Amino acid sequence: MKRKKRLKPTHNKGAGGRRAKSKPAKVKAARRKGLTLMASVEEAGLRSMRIADFYRPLKKPVTLRLDADVLAWFKKDGRRYQTRINSALRKVMEREMKQAGQ
Repeated sequence: MKRKKRLKPTHNKGAGGRRAKSKPAKVKAARRKGLTLMASVEEAGLRSMRIADFYRPLKKPVTLRLDADVLAWFKKDGRRYQTRINSALRKVMEREMKQAGQ
């Protein structure tokens, strides 16, 4: 019976066998170059975002029977058709919740 070869552990080493810079070292190097974390936040436009923009509700798998023409209409744009169906249902739900609240 042949013995299995053991793999040697890999280490976080860059080119030439040197270890890669740690995160704090990268931040310090960026500061020396005049870059800051706040500058990248402002450039990305994240200041205007709200927590609700990052909200992702839990997904629950279900079996759903749809009319063939409805499903074909959502699938015609390609991938992510389930996301588009979810978005359409969410719009209807929010509209009806708004009407019920008036």
